[in-house]
Amino acid sequence: MGCISEITKGIMQIKDYLPLLNWWPTVTRRTLRADLMAGITGAVIVLPQGVAFAVIAGLPPEYGLYSAIVPAIIAALLGSSYHLISGPTTAISIVIFTTVSPLAEPAGTHYIQMVLTLTFLAGLFQFGLGMARLGALVNFVSHSVVIGFTTGAALLIATSQLSNFFGVTGSKRHAFIHVWEDLLSALPHTNPYVAAVAVVTLIAAILFRRFLPRLPGMLFAMVIGSVLASFLDAKEHGVRLIGSLPAHLPPLSSPDLSTASVRQLAPAALAVAMLGLAEAVSIARAVATRSHQRIDSNQEFIGQGLSNIIGSFFSSYAASGSFTRTGVNYESGAKTPLAAVFAALSLAAILLLIAPLTAYLPIASMAGVLLVVAYGLIDFPHIRTIIRTSTPEAAVLAVTFLATLLVELEFAIYVGVILSLLLYLNRTSHPHFITLAPDPDSERRSFINITRKPVEECPQLKVIRIDGSLFFGAVDHFAQELRAMTRDSPEQAHILLVGSGINFIDVAGCEALANEAHRLHVSGRQLYLCTLKGEALDTLRRGGYLQRIGDENVFPSKREAIDRIVPHLDPERCRVCTARIFRECAAMPGA
Repeated sequence: MGCISEITKGIMQIKDYLPLLNWWPTVTRRTLRADLMAGITGAVIVLPQGVAFAVIAGLPPEYGLYSAIVPAIIAALLGSSYHLISGPTTAISIVIFTTVSPLAEPAGTHYIQMVLTLTFLAGLFQFGLGMARLGALVNFVSHSVVIGFTTGAALLIATSQLSNFFGVTGSKRHAFIHVWEDLLSALPHTNPYVAAVAVVTLIAAILFRRFLPRLPGMLFAMVIGSVLASFLDAKEHGVRLIGSLPAHLPPLSSPDLSTASVRQLAPAALAVAMLGLAEAVSIARAVATRSHQRIDSNQEFIGQGLSNIIGSFFSSYAASGSFTRTGVNYESGAKTPLAAVFAALSLAAILLLIAPLTAYLPIASMAGVLLVVAYGLIDFPHIRTIIRTSTPEAAVLAVTFLATLLVELEFAIYVGVILSLLLYLNRTSHPHFITLAPDPDSERRSFINITRKPVEECPQLKVIRIDGSLFFGAVDHFAQELRAMTRDSPEQAHILLVGSGINFIDVAGCEALANEAHRLHVSGRQLYLCTLKGEALDTLRRGGYLQRIGDENVFPSKREAIDRIVPHLDPERCRVCTARIFRECAAMPGA
């Protein structure tokens, strides 16, 4: 029996790391048909996006399509989401360009190898975090950081494409402000043919997005721009074309794993890894709320990591979850991750068939489409909500946005994450102190917050609930608040701390409780504790702190605490008291 149990346990562990074994039995002829149709739709959607994102990343256009083939298959088979589609994304593309372009000439052989190395390292970070079961780390990349970063990235994308949009010489400088200086000085030399193609493509993309959102509008817009360029004989007037893509599957490649390259690219790789994980997990969770599926963040880390590690050997640059393609995949009726596999295979087939046609695609049309992509990145409703809801979160958004424009892009992510962590630490280090008293209008005389409903307090007993953990970062605030509250009510010689809101307590928190109990005792007062959670109570007991506080001063419930404390109140003061807020007061003198 023991052997069978071990085998069963081993099979369950394998299933944890190979989600394919969980959903494969659900595949039927009906699901295959639905996944195939969703996959073909996804392939048509990713075709113009892949080319556009590769241009943003400073890579030859075909690399955007390569990145939507192998990584998409690996991430689908090894991730936990049934609907997540991985591939190139705008945010990661702009990070790659701003990181690697100062080190090598974009689209050059050395540049491509550095991007592949960056992809491998990012995948290695992601895989390591997943194997270490650190999926919760992605929660520290707050929503405000992502919104601020993508908004800044949108402006960077639009800025980088304006020279192609107007047909002027692009800036050789990298700073956001300097690029705008060069662009404004070059605008008088705008090529009207280039601008006409770009504007028509832009308008077509907007119209398709507004009135025919289910159609691949970017693809049709680029076709319209290409037809116009051909009609105007635009090539003779300085309109540059992308050129035909190579009609073959992703070729094998080899990242440069030398010590020098790893040391140079590791910081940016970590930023790409965290950004990619934040995108993938947040998108997977968003779709899972609609499909009622449980997402395993650790498994998503592993799937995303392996997709980038393996993809880097198949000419693929850093991939992550795509919100647009994932949404289309779900709306198209996808049932299993096979839809992502079919999308990748369909894209490979399309690449082999239509690659020569891209020779007629003007760069100006690509610029027009990318402006639409950039605008779509700016989440105006969420920006308004954040500004309206929380000043600290709005500050995080604003700082991340400005850092995205003004400093190296990978550091902008770090700045936002550090600010979010500081906000989190500031909140957790300031537990709330709430004064409670029985509600005379309640049959059970339930305790309520007296600031919400003013009721009388006991003149001798103060009841305080602590909402927040007592750890090393919170002990100073805890001591200051408790001393302030006891100083303001010196006649209340008995202090009852309700600990139901204390989720965690460390050694520093235990010391603070014991020290405050001693301080109050020396001044002729008494500290009591009640309703502590099991973990907090065990920590106090193991460290011997209950003895210092007094085992007789710790109670399992508020009712038992009141029942034991009231008889110890000053009977002379009780004799003249008119409040008598506790039921136990009926047994005191003067009742």
